[in-house]
Amino acid sequence: MKKIICYGDSNTFGYNPKDSARFDEHTRWTSVLQKNLGTEYKVINEGVCDRTGFVENPKGFIFSAPKHFPDFISKSDNIDLLILWLGTNDLQFQYNISFSTIENGLKNLIKLAKTKAEKIILLPPVILDEKVLEGYFKFQFDKTSIIKSKKAVEIYRESASANHCGIFDINEFTKPSDFDGLHYDENSHKIIAQKLTNYIKNINTI
Repeated sequence: MKKIICYGDSNTFGYNPKDSARFDEHTRWTSVLQKNLGTEYKVINEGVCDRTGFVENPKGFIFSAPKHFPDFISKSDNIDLLILWLGTNDLQFQYNISFSTIENGLKNLIKLAKTKAEKIILLPPVILDEKVLEGYFKFQFDKTSIIKSKKAVEIYRESASANHCGIFDINEFTKPSDFDGLHYDENSHKIIAQKLTNYIKNINTI
């Protein structure tokens, strides 16, 4: 059985923007991906709400990938495929993140991932919608966050090419929900799962 680890934040966890609950196992894109791929694969959801990818999160260890991910990887058995979807929470204005911090932080995560993962697929951060300025998370994101989210996608693409990783840009085929401009609705989870299923099946080396 081939092991797929999905390491990310709230959009991997399955946060429902409509009511702030968690989508059930029949709705989350990771669960739908498991159903689509079948019994030859084991899809493991390692998403945590508000997890940052490149800066230390004051909430603590598990919320800060720079600290948690090295420990997680060191304790993991060999991974056939690692799906890495981080970086959106780093765009919160409290962190005032630089593009170099994103680039270097992503490079470090990839380097660590390669010690255990046979293949790596990078999912760029969400391109934030203007709705984020009106919704529940308006106290965390501003217009600069939106601008940075677009540049972050470019950085991910460049890093994927430079480090021989796959790149799967969700922003190309779906948008975050109008409820908060940040998270995906039920239909988008289905779309993400189906598109990612096709992408994985086209990787003939796993």
